[in-house]
Amino acid sequence: MKLDCKPVVVGTVGAGFAATLHGSGYARIHTVPVRLKTIADPNPERAGQIKEAYGYEQAAEDLQTLLEDPEIDVIDILTPPFLHKSMILAALQAGKHVICEKPLTGFFGTAGDKAAGHTPKREMYARVLEDLEQIRQAAEASGKLVMYAENYIYATPIQRAAELLRAKGSKILFMKGEESTPGSMSAGAGQWSTIGGGPLQRIGCHPLAGMLYLKQVEARTRGEDVTVASVLADTGVTTRCLEGEGLKYLAARPGDVEDFGTLTLTFSDGTKAIMIATDVVLGGTKNYIEVYGHDSALVCNLTPTDLLSTYFPDEKGIEQVQLAEMLPSKLGWNRAFVSDEVIRGYMDELRDFMEAVAFSRPPLSTLELAMEVTRVLYAGYCSAEEGRRIDLSRPVFP
Repeated sequence: MKLDCKPVVVGTVGAGFAATLHGSGYARIHTVPVRLKTIADPNPERAGQIKEAYGYEQAAEDLQTLLEDPEIDVIDILTPPFLHKSMILAALQAGKHVICEKPLTGFFGTAGDKAAGHTPKREMYARVLEDLEQIRQAAEASGKLVMYAENYIYATPIQRAAELLRAKGSKILFMKGEESTPGSMSAGAGQWSTIGGGPLQRIGCHPLAGMLYLKQVEARTRGEDVTVASVLADTGVTTRCLEGEGLKYLAARPGDVEDFGTLTLTFSDGTKAIMIATDVVLGGTKNYIEVYGHDSALVCNLTPTDLLSTYFPDEKGIEQVQLAEMLPSKLGWNRAFVSDEVIRGYMDELRDFMEAVAFSRPPLSTLELAMEVTRVLYAGYCSAEEGRRIDLSRPVFP
């Protein structure tokens, strides 16, 4: 049942893969009325396809059309990360609420810099902290919401784990989270100037955000003040030893980025978390968070799940059907995605954002969380380059 309020009018910029996930999420919102007005992309064909598939009223070629439209309440930014900061600031200045896909921002070098990844990581870290503060100040001055499109926060296993942590009052002693794939099909994934890092930044932001969120739940439940005290990281290019046929089954093509990364977080209460992010794991996408408390153990499997197992001796009739993300073959036994937009949180993410705009309340996935994820990741890059632990002093959740 829809609540009694005026429709939230959405303008989306970026008609890539994320637009399909968000479009599907918007279609499933039943609590507040949502009006999809404009999809903008420099590729008119892509914009037209998203418009028709998800019911946008019109298509445009640039962000300016959205900024100048007085009807649009919120701008949904689904572009490559190097565009995020400028678009967030422009949207806030135009008086719009903002939804921004992960990662929030990063260091990308100067325009056209194909070797941005060779910049000293300490310099990157300082620049990123300045950018984060600029975004924070702009959001505060505008009075508008900046909502971080991190689906892990809304994934059903994570939300169920949060409910159980609140009920038990468990003290989390150790967490381990991972997102690993056989590499990205995105053309810019191997360049620092596009994504702002390799898998540590591009996909590691997912489990890191999930673990920081669960630590937030624990701390608030127990009335404690928890900060990230330090970060210790390791990164590398494991595929450098391969060439030709050796790269046949991997999509990882790191230019000036890593293809492997780990982070170890030490919290101010002495507890620990480990995050793993790689582009060298075959077999589809591997997403999980494990939580070990003094009186509980919670294992959150996002993918693969065991809801549906499939066996096919051939692919006749299912050539265009996706069983699971990053799975190259449908032959033999596989674990298929079921209600992926629900289990991995996309539906509840967009519902929460639309309700936040409609009723002027904070979302579950906030700008503060996005900033902390970015800060920790870039401290991690410093740690990996300098070969030492990086101390952090600012609270995780001020």
